[in-house]
Parts: sequence; structure tokens; C-alpha cells
Amino acid sequence: MSAETVVGSGVLMPGRRTAVRLRYGLPIIVFVVLALMLSWALNHDPRAIPSALIGQPVPQFTLPPVKGRVLGLSSANLTGEVSLVNVFASWCVECRAEHPLLLRLKADGVVPIHGLNYKDSPDDAARWLNTFGDPYARTGADLNGRVAIDWGVYGVPETFVVAKDGRIAHKQIGPISPESLDETILPLIRRLQQQ
Repeated sequence: MSAETVVGSGVLMPGRRTAVRLRYGLPIIVFVVLALMLSWALNHDPRAIPSALIGQPVPQFTLPPVKGRVLGLSSANLTGEVSLVNVFASWCVECRAEHPLLLRLKADGVVPIHGLNYKDSPDDAARWLNTFGDPYARTGADLNGRVAIDWGVYGVPETFVVAKDGRIAHKQIGPISPESLDETILPLIRRLQQQ
């Protein structure tokens, strides 16, 4: 009898050796793979998802206004001047976070802001704008979300900078922050307004 087949002396049989390697080695491999995935996720900015629509004309659409507003929103309204299109909803928590910045932009008169209200109840959308303030020159009620899909919206909020020629120049995924506004959006708006 060889030493490898003696179990009682602490030496494992070849079949059991493989089982022990799997028992201890597999969790280590899984841990390393998960650690690599976590590391990638922590260093990857989800807001940096590229949009295929950058440089393209805004999608063709016509939407009625949000309840209680007079002016609806269409692709025809997005030419002739640089503008922002902000996708929002009353049920969106992050929309509340960015809303004061949109109100500040409106007060400063830097750029016209248009609102695309995404899959919202007409009463809830109107109540939300009446309660928190309405920064929008025009609003479009996208009740079924079809127009947002054409814009490539991943979720709310999202904001688009639209150039004078009606082409999408920038897409901000997630809420506008003071940093993204001051470092990216406003400098881009100023450059586009000078063209």
C-alpha cells in the first residue's frame, strides 16, 4: 500500500486531494473575481455612459404641456438658441436634489430650460412644479415614456445641452451637481452660445 492511499496517517487519496483543492480554492477564486468586479465598479463613473445621440439632431417629437402649463414641447422648439432639456418626474428623489440649481439657472437667465416630464401623473407633475417652482420655459408631458426612449434616457433625472442647430451637444446622466454645472455644462453652454 502506498503512502498516498493511507488516509489514517493524514495523507489524502488523489480523489480527496482534488475535493480539498476545490473546497478551499474555489472560494478564493470567487473572492478574487468579486474583488476585481467591485474595484472596477468603484472606479467606473456610471454618468460617463456615452450617448449615441451626441452630435445628432434631437429626435422628432411633439408633446402637450404638463397640466396647468400653456406651452408644450416639441423638437421644433429646440433650434435657434442653445437650450437645456431636463428629464424629470415628481416621483424622482434625485430630481429634487438638482431642482434648486435649475431654478438658479432660470433666475440667472443663462439658458432656456425645457422640461420633459417622464411617465408622471398629470396631477402629480403639476403639483410638484407648483410646490417646488417651475424653472421650465416649456414642458412636455411624456406620459408613456416613448419620447424619452427616443432621447436614449436611462432614467431620471437626465439633462441634455442642445446646440442652436438642434443637435445634442451633451448628456448629463443623473442629477446636475454644482460641480457638473460649473465645470462642464455652463462652459459648454457659453462656447455654444458664441458660435
